[in-house]
Formats: sequence, C-alpha cells, structure tokens
Amino acid sequence: MNQIQQTQQPKLTDQVLARVNQIKEQQGLALPTHYNASNALNAAYLALQKVKTKNGQNALQTCDRNSVSKALLDMVLQGLSPAKEQCYFIAYGNQLQMQRSYFGAVAAVKRISGVKKVIAEVVHQDDEFELGSDEDMELIVKKFVPNFANQDKPIIGAFALIKTDEGNRYTVMTIKEIKQSWSQTRQKNNRVQQNFGQEMAKRTVLNRAAKMFINTTDDSDLLTAAINDTTKNEYDDDPKDITAEAQQEDDKAKAKDLMKQALGGEDNANSNSQEAAEPESEGQYAEVDQQLQTNEG
Repeated sequence: MNQIQQTQQPKLTDQVLARVNQIKEQQGLALPTHYNASNALNAAYLALQKVKTKNGQNALQTCDRNSVSKALLDMVLQGLSPAKEQCYFIAYGNQLQMQRSYFGAVAAVKRISGVKKVIAEVVHQDDEFELGSDEDMELIVKKFVPNFANQDKPIIGAFALIKTDEGNRYTVMTIKEIKQSWSQTRQKNNRVQQNFGQEMAKRTVLNRAAKMFINTTDDSDLLTAAINDTTKNEYDDDPKDITAEAQQEDDKAKAKDLMKQALGGEDNANSNSQEAAEPESEGQYAEVDQQLQTNEG
C-alpha cells in the first residue's frame, strides 16, 4: 500500500501544480513574490502522510482524490504552506479539507489588494478596552491597553484590524460570540480551542473580519473564493443560539426518558434516529496541538 501511495501521490501534486500554472497563464493568477508552489505542495504531501481519519486510517489512502486535489489547490491559491505552520489538513469521513491557522489567515488576507496590515488581539479581563465610531459611524477601537498582570485572567473578547489604503476596518467579538462561533465548527469541543484559546480566538475574529472584508472588494475571484471556501469548510453558516440548542438537547433527553417509561425499556428506535455527532479524532489534532505549542513557546 505504501508503494502505491508513493507512486500515485506525487502524480497528484504534479497535477495540482500543472493546474496552478494553467491558471497563472490563462487567468493571470499572481502568487506572492517569494512563494514557491512546488515547495509548498511537497511540504503538504509530507504533512498529509501524518493525517489520519477518525478511524485511524491514512487520509491519503482513504480520502476522495478530488477532495485532496481541491484542498491542495485552495492552499496554493491562498499562498499558504504547512511548512510555515499556515495551514493544516483534516479528514472528515472520506473528504480532505484544508484549514488555515491564525498565521495562515493573516497571510491570506494580506494578499488582498490594498491591504497594508492585518492583526488580531485578545482582550483579557481588566484590560483597558474602549469602542467608538468614526465620522462614518463605523466601529473603531478607541483604546486598547493590555496589562501583563491580566495575561492569566479570562479572555473576554477579541478584535481584528485590517488596515487598507482607504482606512482601518475593525471587527470585534465578545467571548460569547467567539464560543458561539466555535459551536458551529465541525469539530465539537475541540481541545485545540480549549488548550490554545488565545490563538484560536484571534483566528476566529480574523476569519470573521476576512469574510466581511473580502466580499466587498474587487479582488481576484479565485483568491476570494478560496478564502471563503476554506472558511466554509470549518464553519456552519447558519447561526445557532447556544442557549436554545442546550434547551433543545434537554427537551430531547426528557422526551427520551418518557418514551423509555412508556415502552418499559430502551428506546432503540429513537436512539437509531438521532443524528450522530462526528467524534473528534485525537490523531487529527495532535499535529496542530504541537504546532500551536511551538508558536506559544
């Protein structure tokens, strides 16, 4: 199996590279000056060898070939590389998806025309933080004074700044909004979010800022589509109310208990009809954990 993988996969990366070169010639795709697509694809191939499905199988051997090609193409279109810890790959069933790290989100947004600077910060309890508005009634951060003594205190929110030729664009999220966004991800109770809350909160607010910003620009459709697709891979666009969701789960549990009492035993039919939540694979996030721990250090 390994021999088959080694002979087939390089052909796949070669096909993606050929497609990238075709797009460059036909549609004028402009990659970052110092970005080497071939090197990025080789780094991705090495990273993919460590990606496992939730059943512990190698993603390259089990994932749909088209999904692997698309994940690699989206990576290149955004000018990202796993070697720079800008992205990572996750297998959902037989579908492979590429997701951006915080560093990847910064790099992708910087590629949009007119963007000069991209940054995100978290706000801890007791930090000085003040919002306001400019003459156009646009939200601005008037004051942000972090305090080293507050670093170990709870995160109460985060904000992102996209500095452009036309001015500054701010996006602000409370911790409740951030956690609600996390509840939309395909990986529920993600331990990366729990263990690396600061980096993940910054990435979340930057993803929202990017989504709001790029859809109002006249930049390359290829780039904006790749950024949007990567975000959609991770998040459910349908808003959910966490409180309402919890109440629904409680109602379901009570209904199930009543059904058990009525049947005098286990409600097998009802248990079979419930939607199964996709369990988190420890192997899927092991590499991401290690990457973020390196960054924190």
